[in-house]
Amino acid sequence: MRKAEYYKRAYPAGTRIRLIYMDDPYTPLSRGATGTVEYVDDIGTIHMKWDNGRSLGICPETDIFEIIGKEAK
Repeated sequence: MRKAEYYKRAYPAGTRIRLIYMDDPYTPLSRGATGTVEYVDDIGTIHMKWDNGRSLGICPETDIFEIIGKEAK
C-alpha cells in the first residue's frame, strides 16, 4: 500500500490531532496546537484546519503529532 493511501485511511476527515513537533522553524503553530483533518492529498500531506484559524498541512514523515479523537458532528 502506498504511504498516501495509508495516511488517508489512518487520518480520515474529522480526525482531531494535537501537534507535538513540526519540522518548520517558521510555523505559526506551537506545541500542543489542536486541529481537525480536512483531507489527505495524493502525496500524503495531512491538510488541517487548526483551532487557531490557520490551515497548514502536516508532513507525517517529519512532523510529530497524536490523534486526540474524532470531530463531533
